[in-house]
Amino acid sequence: MPELLDERVGFVRRIGLFQATAINMSQMCGIGPFVTIPLMVAAFGGPQAVIGFLAGAVLALADGLIWAELGASLPGAGGSYVYLRQAFQYRTGKLMPFLFVWTAMLFIPLGMSTGVIGFVQYLGYLWPDMSQGQGDLVGIAVTVGIVVLLWRRVENIARLTVVLWTVMIASVALVIVAAFTHFSPERAFSYPARAFELTASHFWIGFAAGLTIGIYDYLGYNTIAYMGAEIRRPGRTIPRAVLSSILGIMAIYLLLQIGTLGVVRWQEMLDPHSTASTSVASAVLERAWGKAAADTVTVLILITAVASVFTGLLGGSRVPYDAARDRVFFRPYGKLHPRHRFPVLGLLTMGAVMATGFLIGRHTDLATIIQLLTTVMVIVQALAQVAAVTVLRRRQPGLRRPYRMWLYPLPSVVALAGWLVIYAYADENSPGRHPIEWSLAWVAAGVVAFLLWARHEKEWPFGPKRIDERYLHGADPDAERPAGDEAGPAGAEGAVGAAGSRLPDGRPPVSGRGLPPRAAYGRRTRPRTRGVGWAKRGRVRRLIVRTADVRRPAWVPRCRIRRVEPGE
Repeated sequence: MPELLDERVGFVRRIGLFQATAINMSQMCGIGPFVTIPLMVAAFGGPQAVIGFLAGAVLALADGLIWAELGASLPGAGGSYVYLRQAFQYRTGKLMPFLFVWTAMLFIPLGMSTGVIGFVQYLGYLWPDMSQGQGDLVGIAVTVGIVVLLWRRVENIARLTVVLWTVMIASVALVIVAAFTHFSPERAFSYPARAFELTASHFWIGFAAGLTIGIYDYLGYNTIAYMGAEIRRPGRTIPRAVLSSILGIMAIYLLLQIGTLGVVRWQEMLDPHSTASTSVASAVLERAWGKAAADTVTVLILITAVASVFTGLLGGSRVPYDAARDRVFFRPYGKLHPRHRFPVLGLLTMGAVMATGFLIGRHTDLATIIQLLTTVMVIVQALAQVAAVTVLRRRQPGLRRPYRMWLYPLPSVVALAGWLVIYAYADENSPGRHPIEWSLAWVAAGVVAFLLWARHEKEWPFGPKRIDERYLHGADPDAERPAGDEAGPAGAEGAVGAAGSRLPDGRPPVSGRGLPPRAAYGRRTRPRTRGVGWAKRGRVRRLIVRTADVRRPAWVPRCRIRRVEPGE
């Protein structure tokens, strides 16, 4: 049975539409709106801050359509890495995917660190005497705990994510219900003078800041695209999960923002010493239902914060895996855990960067981290991906596209304009922090790192370009039988051993031997799986079952394994 342990076996397509949507929504909502509502009000100077959430929703929908088309046609582990490599390999070799992974190793964990910062902020409502040092220790402990939780199989994580998503929905729903049971229209719609003066420069500076905060709150609609190699029927699941999660979160955010403004005066959110500034949702619950209800919902919000960081790190840790496996990033990142099949080094590296970002944000401010991560993300990922859709349509017109962007190229134009506004106003919205300069410096360092790496690996520009068109000529993942499906009646032709079949990562099966009908094995030990042999443990002979990831029962390494031929 040694072939069943082949290291080449990749991810398994086990995540369905509901789990994919739950992963996206858990990452999108999380702690974001609970900590950014005061920031949005400060950016606009009043309750007209709702404009920021609406603008962020428009940008998220336009960019989400781009992710939907690319994710459906290129369903591999790594998300943008795969898209940029397929689009730009013809002219710049592996430069663009390398730069993306280089920047993603920074902006993804920085985004997760904001969730930990929000966790500590809301913990301060339950622990008002918490010192700065104690808050730092709590944040580091939460980071380590999340990494430990992710140290397991993806199907177990998917089930856990659904539970966390349920808690997130419950916490948001309770805040919204509490807000609208004590809603005051006069409070919610008392706009200051010159609130909508479109000719004033302060309005557009505030709009750019609000758009940045708004798109930060929606970030996470692409989480499932990073896990494209683990999605069942990705051509259908990824577009539906992306778009449904954006629309669902948009409705939640609008209700949450308007309801909060109807309970808490917006002027209070600008006072740094007020509970409404650091824990606005807890303030809403306390005024609506009392301190006990506020404490209970604050606990749910803390769980929601953990859920958002959990799912974000889950998807982000997959980014360097495919790059390293295809020799576009440092090779150690291409190894999976031998038993649980997750990328070990990617998870540990991003966990370390997340802890560092948390400490930086704690000793500066949350808005600084948001500006830094968005500028780094825009310059390589967002703008390049807008171009990638058009480039792929011209370079690979025969690429399988189960989903095509609606109203093309209008969403690309809208997304391009939105990202350019965010980037152009970054320095003005974060004076003294210089996010544009830092982002350019990080990308320049990435170019230098790429040249050194390319020289060592004999890649372009120090070697030939290697064109990879695996998705253009590869098997259709939507047509493959997902993990857990039964083999066909004939067994040999319907199972993994059939000629021309492929594992979910596109590789040939480990064993080409046809399997006998399942009746030859008698009763199956697991439903909806395929048998490949028998194992003997003591006096008990058990059927070794084979799913698409070629997993084994935990006790198999201590057993004597033997193969059985058809009819034996």
